[in-house]
Amino acid sequence: MFEPDSPELGHPRAIWTGKTPRVQAILSRHRPFFVLLAVLLGQLLLLSFQITRERNVSLIRVWAVAVFDPIERSLHKVVQATSTAWRTYGGLWEAQQENQQLRLELVADRAQIRQLSEQAAEARSLRALLDFKNRLPLKTTAAEVIATSPGEASSAVFIDKGSTSGLVTDLPVLTPEGIVGKIIAVFPYTAQVLLITDPSSGVGCMLERSRAQGVLKGTGQNLCQLHYILNDETVSVGETVLTSGLDQIYPKGFPVGTVVQVKEDNTYKSIVVKPVATLDRLESTLVVLKPTSREQQALSFPLHR
Repeated sequence: MFEPDSPELGHPRAIWTGKTPRVQAILSRHRPFFVLLAVLLGQLLLLSFQITRERNVSLIRVWAVAVFDPIERSLHKVVQATSTAWRTYGGLWEAQQENQQLRLELVADRAQIRQLSEQAAEARSLRALLDFKNRLPLKTTAAEVIATSPGEASSAVFIDKGSTSGLVTDLPVLTPEGIVGKIIAVFPYTAQVLLITDPSSGVGCMLERSRAQGVLKGTGQNLCQLHYILNDETVSVGETVLTSGLDQIYPKGFPVGTVVQVKEDNTYKSIVVKPVATLDRLESTLVVLKPTSREQQALSFPLHR
C-alpha cells in the first residue's frame, strides 16, 4: 500500500527543498562542476555587459535582441493576423447584414410592383368594361365574381349582385369579350350564374359567315359544341359563332366563341367551339337587365361589326 511518508520516497517537504538523498548525492559528487559552471556563467554575463558592439551597443543587448526578436516578430504577426481577421469578420458581418436588408427591400419592392401591376390590369379591365357598357344599347349593371361552385369542373360562379339590385333569373351575363352565361338563382345580395360550358346550358347561336343556326351546349371541359348544323353547310376552323337571339335570353349578335374543330357525322356536323370569354378567370362582368322592345330591336345590329 502506498505511504506518503515512506523512506523510499522521502518526505514531501524534502522533495520541494531539494534535500532528498539522491539529489544530495549528485550535488556532493559534482559540486566542483556546478561551481565552475556558475562562475563561467557569471563571467560571461559580466563580459556581455562590458563588451560593446557597433554603435556602443552592449553584447547582452545584442543577445537579448537575438533571442527575443523572433518571438516579438511572431507575436506581432499573430496580433496583426488576428486584427486583420477580426476586421475581415466585421466587414463580412456588416456585408451580410446589408445583403439581408437589401434582400428584404427587394422582396418588398417586388411585392409592390406586383401589386401595382395587378392594380393596372384591374384598371384596364374596368376601363374596357366601362367602355363596353357605354356602347351597349341596353341597361346593364356591373357585378364582380366572388366565388365558384364547388367541383373539379365547376361550371357556375357567384356574383356580388342580387335581387336588391334588380336581378332575376334568366338574365344574360357577359364581358367585353363575349357571352358568359345566365343567372339561374337569385339571392338578396348574390346570384348564381350558369356558364355556357355547362352541359345543361343552351344558347341559340349562328355561324358568322353562313348564318346557319344551331344550339350551343357545354361539354363541361371549358369547351362547347354547336349542334344541328347540317353536313352540307360550310364551316371553317376559326369561324366566329354569334348569338342568334332565338332563345329569348341572350341578345342577338354577341360573340360566343370560335370554331376549333369540325367533323361530319350522320346528318349534322360535330362542331367544337371555344368560348371567347375567359370563363376560368372571370373577375368583372355585366348583367343585362330586361330589355325593352326598342332595346331588343336595337340589338339586331351586331356590336362586333
